[in-house]
Amino acid sequence: MKPIGTLALAALLAAGPVFAESHQPEIATELRPVSAFEDIENDDERASALFTEMAKVLQHPRCLNCHPVEGGPLQGDDMQPHDPPVVRGAGGMGAIGMQCNTCHGAENVAFTGAEGSIPGHSPWMLAPLSMGWIGLTVPEICAQLKDPERNGNRDLAAIHEHNAEDGLVGWGWHPGEGRTPVPGTQEQFGELTQAWIDAGAGCPS
Repeated sequence: MKPIGTLALAALLAAGPVFAESHQPEIATELRPVSAFEDIENDDERASALFTEMAKVLQHPRCLNCHPVEGGPLQGDDMQPHDPPVVRGAGGMGAIGMQCNTCHGAENVAFTGAEGSIPGHSPWMLAPLSMGWIGLTVPEICAQLKDPERNGNRDLAAIHEHNAEDGLVGWGWHPGEGRTPVPGTQEQFGELTQAWIDAGAGCPS
């Protein structure tokens, strides 16, 4: 019997493009700094512009793949269904006997003899269903992100801390071989988040 790691690797290499193209956003490659928005005098307009810039991170495949609105996680820049098939399970960590950490360790692991890697971070898990983003507009994501009933009971300060310091969020900038990183840096994303909060945390219309 082959080790489960070998089976997972074979399945990952065999995965084909079968996910609906309508769910795949344009992948952003640059993130503008807070200084780019300083000339917007109106707070509401500045907050809207700042969150729209933040959405380049929030709508990137590195984030969306772990924020599904149904089913299990997606994978890759083309946002394919996870292969081998997995389910959410308790706490977003997979089913008993096939939890995320069965294949995903504490760090990225490069394939041997092939291009690509298995992503890793501890913990490795899905975002709660209440924070599913795939298919949502930027204003809808903004409203959801600010709603304590859907965001894990976070206030604005906790949202900033999550964006600026959380390790699993930060993985998006260091996703391993074969994946496009989130644009900018986590520090820059945290600064944009704080500037958005300082401008009143308004949402785009």
